[in-house]
Amino acid sequence: MNNAADPLIALRGVTKTYGTGPAAFEALKGIDLTIEAGDFVAVMGPSGSGKSTAMNILGCLDTPTSGNYRFQGVPVETLSRDQRALLRRHFLGFVFQGFNLLARTSALENVELPLLYRGYATEERHAAARKALQQVGLEGWESHTSAELSGGQQQRVAIARAIVTNPMVLLADEPTGNLDSTTSLEIMELISRLNHEQGITVLMVTHEPDMAEYARRVVRFVDGRIAASPSDREAA
Repeated sequence: MNNAADPLIALRGVTKTYGTGPAAFEALKGIDLTIEAGDFVAVMGPSGSGKSTAMNILGCLDTPTSGNYRFQGVPVETLSRDQRALLRRHFLGFVFQGFNLLARTSALENVELPLLYRGYATEERHAAARKALQQVGLEGWESHTSAELSGGQQQRVAIARAIVTNPMVLLADEPTGNLDSTTSLEIMELISRLNHEQGITVLMVTHEPDMAEYARRVVRFVDGRIAASPSDREAA
């Protein structure tokens, strides 16, 4: 069982190597990272720096080659594939750059999907999805399909889908990457509000410094390592 003193997320000496022999590529070279409940962390770095690999490990989509990943004190790297899937389903929500909505499906049905996988009854699904859409400012848009929504509205549906299960952690991968500047600010205000008002821990990959300013802390990846920065030292 986890101890109340355990951080929400802790990576210790995490490495990730792809391939073997001369073709081996070390994507992560010993990552140490602690994230407390309620934090809002922006993850930045150039392509190939290891940030996406780290996010995949944090999202239980991949496992470390070595090192430890603890979620509420539970050693994630020792879990089976099915156990990691349960952790992902019950504690994590995902938002992607490309929205990943079902094209000919209504906003309400898109948001309901995670609850369908959990076996929720129809009325319970409808009620939770309507509440999530209301939380992201889309009350009245429940029956609209993706084709009838703007990019910003589609991302709001994607966020509603991510929060409908009341996750502890929201992992956002370039959530404003496909949006114009005005809509990007609206989405960031929404994510920031979810963090501050609902206490959802946010881990966000972004290339945009102005989007990263919404975070409480910025973690920069360089060549498979976390680079020291003034904000990191202040937070330590």
